[in-house]
Amino acid sequence: MHSLPATVASALAEADSESADWPAQWRALTAVSVELQSLLVTDPGPELVALIEQIVTQLADGVAASRRHRVELAELAHRVLDTHARACAETAADPVRLADWLLDLQLRHPEAPDVGLAAYARALDDDGLQRYRDRAVALFEPLPVIGFGETGRYDRARWALLRVMEELAEYTEDVDLQLLVLSKDLSSGWHYLQVATVLRDSGRSGEALEWVERGLRAVGGRGAALRLLDLAVEEHVRRGAPERAVQVCREAFLARPSLDVYLKIRTLAVHTDRWPPLRAELVEHLVRDGSRLAIEVYRRVVEVELARRGVQEQDVVVEWLRQLRGLQPDAFADYLDHIKSRHVADRELLDELSRRGF
Repeated sequence: MHSLPATVASALAEADSESADWPAQWRALTAVSVELQSLLVTDPGPELVALIEQIVTQLADGVAASRRHRVELAELAHRVLDTHARACAETAADPVRLADWLLDLQLRHPEAPDVGLAAYARALDDDGLQRYRDRAVALFEPLPVIGFGETGRYDRARWALLRVMEELAEYTEDVDLQLLVLSKDLSSGWHYLQVATVLRDSGRSGEALEWVERGLRAVGGRGAALRLLDLAVEEHVRRGAPERAVQVCREAFLARPSLDVYLKIRTLAVHTDRWPPLRAELVEHLVRDGSRLAIEVYRRVVEVELARRGVQEQDVVVEWLRQLRGLQPDAFADYLDHIKSRHVADRELLDELSRRGF
């Protein structure tokens, strides 16, 4: 039993050597793994647990140091760690000491092995798991948040802690832990959306909407803005507050106009008395803005309303086209060129435009 660490040390020392017989070294290492499994049957106890921990640590060091055989060594470390989990369960190891060892192993060896807490459920029990959680959270909470637009720098320490926390959150099914992990990286709107979605799925609608609004302020109408708006609209409508859904979309449109947002607002408000003045406000905002984006959105809004309303609002349509002629003459001319070949409402509109001197 006591010769096994020396066997591992010898094999690892030669692993990356140009002249090494790697197949022979690998056979020696796998034989150690088999021997540990045999000892689990014939000689279980605290001494075996300590021996396995020593060998797991050796293999984890080997993964970090090896250039050629990192994958094989990582797989072997996982295999030996599985034996360790069974040995701890049979030996009734000290759960607090075990929690510390498992956490330290991962923090000192980010490359491998990954610890699956489910395998240690019996050995850790409530006391060990609480110790593991308390230490992990205490180390993770002070990490700086990666802000919107920043590039995340995952050094070995942060990466190791992130992996620990993700596994802990998944194993415990603790939503607050999951949120703690997700909220450390807010580098894009999609990360805000992840947080909001987890909150929504957990029945915490109010908090989800707060995160949606934070995300919308951060993205400024780009990236994940439409998906954030989708979630906001769904939740506000579900909560019986469609007017708030309209307001959120209106604010997003005024911040950065887009046809998609206009159509969301239209769908929500078109059958209400509020729609005509709201539509007028949105269109007027585009005219005042005058940017290339605003003019393009204006042109597409005009096309949408012409197709859906036609001559039913002829005076309004004529005014829109008059403004379009001033904002984007080419787009106005192109539209007139196509009217004659389209439906009757368009031809009637053309007659009206001609009568008014367009």
